Amino acid sequence: MDAWAQIHKSFSKSDLIDIINDLELKIVHSHGDNKKDIHEKISNLLKEKIVFKENHYNISNKDGLITFLTNQNPNKTLTIKEKEGVMIICKQIIYYCVNNYNLKLSKYKSLKDLEDDADYIKQFGDIPSVRRACKLLNKDPKFKNTVFNPRITPQTQKKLEERMELKQNVCQSLQKNQGDICVTFD
Repeated sequence: MDAWAQIHKSFSKSDLIDIINDLELKIVHSHGDNKKDIHEKISNLLKEKIVFKENHYNISNKDGLITFLTNQNPNKTLTIKEKEGVMIICKQIIYYCVNNYNLKLSKYKSLKDLEDDADYIKQFGDIPSVRRACKLLNKDPKFKNTVFNPRITPQTQKKLEERMELKQNVCQSLQKNQGDICVTFD
């Protein structure tokens, strides 16, 4: 496999490094490596026998890895202009929510318009603003029977769980030190 001819251009250097780390591939890489170097290292590894462990990409064999890398990156589904549009909708929904869920203070004419926008953005749950907008909108008393759950990829879900675990592992304690203390005032 010639890496430059087959790995889809939508994969960035950091995407490829995440794949290497998650699949625990035996590739040594450094921050000095560029995207081309990473491609070549993956290409060279594909010539060898690879044992795959359970991973968030659901890749279990070499053919699955090749298929995954030759197709468009599933996490890069939005263009810059499309993402800007999603971000504008998020800001409008958040503005509606922080203003006590008052339609008159928002750009929305009806709850149906608001619900349609929320249904559209929830498919892009990897964007933090989308998750925040959905979380705030779920607290709206007008949508008691409707839940806006953003769609989050397994990779992003793993990162969010790791962050939550780090936040929970913070140990706050009080230490008592004995000794002489001297306080002076000028």
